[in-house]
Amino acid sequence: MTIHLPQGPYTPRATPLDLAPGAAAPTSRTVFSAAHVVADPYADVSPDDPAVVDWESTLGFRRHLWAHGLGVAEAMDTAQRGMGLDWAGAAELIRRSAAEARAVGGRIACGVGTDQLPGAGTPTLAEVTAAYEEQLALAEENGVQPILMASRALVRAARGPEDYLATYAHLLRQASEPVILHWLGPMFDPALAGYWGSTDLDGATDTFLQVIAEHPDKVDGIKISLLDAAREIDVRRRLPGGVRCYTGDDFNYPELIAGDERGFSHALLGIFDPLGPLAAHAVRVLDTGDVDGFRALLDPTVGLSRHLFRPPTRFYKTGVVFLAWLSGHQDHFTMVGGLQSARSLPHLAKAYELADGLGLFPDPDLAEHRMRSLLTVHGGAR
Repeated sequence: MTIHLPQGPYTPRATPLDLAPGAAAPTSRTVFSAAHVVADPYADVSPDDPAVVDWESTLGFRRHLWAHGLGVAEAMDTAQRGMGLDWAGAAELIRRSAAEARAVGGRIACGVGTDQLPGAGTPTLAEVTAAYEEQLALAEENGVQPILMASRALVRAARGPEDYLATYAHLLRQASEPVILHWLGPMFDPALAGYWGSTDLDGATDTFLQVIAEHPDKVDGIKISLLDAAREIDVRRRLPGGVRCYTGDDFNYPELIAGDERGFSHALLGIFDPLGPLAAHAVRVLDTGDVDGFRALLDPTVGLSRHLFRPPTRFYKTGVVFLAWLSGHQDHFTMVGGLQSARSLPHLAKAYELADGLGLFPDPDLAEHRMRSLLTVHGGAR
């Protein structure tokens, strides 16, 4: 039956992709999905209040990702870190997810940052370092691999590249196991403009690579989220041996994961939240050496990803949670911080159309029913 979307009439797909859970993790690439959090829809809170999380649904989604062979990147920006989820909520999320990972044998890494510091003012470098240390200690206490996230506070505190070099050197010397370094571009968070001490990307890249070159034994890999495939490839080729590149490029991930004759990227991606089962299946095809088969599966998903991550890119979380609701992973479309209002009805409707066309919804009838319900709420159902 045709559904009348803001962009025009659309006939939903009748059958989904057949992607049952239970398959082994990919072997040729290490693949993490950054995972969203599920809000408690009955919490009487305002957007400025601490998040109230539906823990069972949040952990249930992580079990879904693990069941398809993916690793979970926890408490990252996809979990609305700094956009609704504060440090207290993130710390509880890390504790609970770490325990769940141990229970099911799932792979997990978690974001380590400085978001317990005030969001305004100029902290000292010592305060920034202490905040990182507190979060690093929590990650290590819970047995999860740390991801050193880019810090808004460090941007305000640092006077130049030398302060980044000193801060990261201190943290890497303290880390008991190799970490993942995360470079999140300003399209994801405008407060991170000028990270690594320069607004010139070439200069920033040199500082980033210097951190790694001076501590290669403490860096498992790097996650680059700049939406710039050429720069990622350049950085990837300049890494010391044994240091992985995890693509965070939600615009160009198929080509970056497939790689070339000089190397490839692993993956740590927010788009793998809605694409989880399909993405894991595609990488298992790549495990067999079938690059064309891998690209045939993953290339068609880029249109959806570019739509969800279009500017203002930081609001991609709204589309991710929306698709989780349509897919039946949660019973509502409410987000911490009220972020369900951050994208328009036409944007969400197009996301539904693109995801349905890919066969991503396990129950297309449920997805259609929920899309119609949303249209009704907005006064646009026909």
